Amino acid sequence: MSNNKLKEYKVILASASPRRQQFFGEMEIDFIVHPIHVNEIYPDHLQGPQISDYLAELKAAGYEKRLENRDILITSDTVVWHNGISLAKPADLDEAFSMLKTLSNDWHEVITSVCLTTNKSQQTVNQCTRVKFKELSNWEMDHYIRNYNPFDKAGGYGIQDWIGLIGIEEIQGSYTNVVGLPTQLVYKTLMAMVG
Repeated sequence: MSNNKLKEYKVILASASPRRQQFFGEMEIDFIVHPIHVNEIYPDHLQGPQISDYLAELKAAGYEKRLENRDILITSDTVVWHNGISLAKPADLDEAFSMLKTLSNDWHEVITSVCLTTNKSQQTVNQCTRVKFKELSNWEMDHYIRNYNPFDKAGGYGIQDWIGLIGIEEIQGSYTNVVGLPTQLVYKTLMAMVG
């Protein structure tokens, strides 16, 4: 690993997401994977980044092991926010189609929150990226859902998948944030934490 500041620390990535794991590897940060599964329920009054902040912190609270002095636990959550509604992971084909239909030919926001927890402190940061889909045809939406299994993705799509390649006209903000991790923000926050 090229980063000397982090070599004294154990970074624990509490995510089963292959995309988040890939980003940590590409940032040359040594880490271990310890997925945390919680019931992702949040209070109804929360909106946008409040939802992803709450869920990232909820996952940190679900870590059952005691953090050692130089452990840094990283939990995160991504929310797709459209017209005042949070679009979670679709439960089935119909819900995935409905989500894509509502996102078609419109802007939405992708918000990722990252919670960094040590045995002494906790800090939650988030980033928002605006994304614009072209008008998607029924065939395009159906083809994507049936061939790319978007059921583990908030909003029912992955920007790195076929639907992103053919359907996204414009993004304003961080691309990696839409994939699931605002890498520059995470790196900056980690460096500040370890001094």
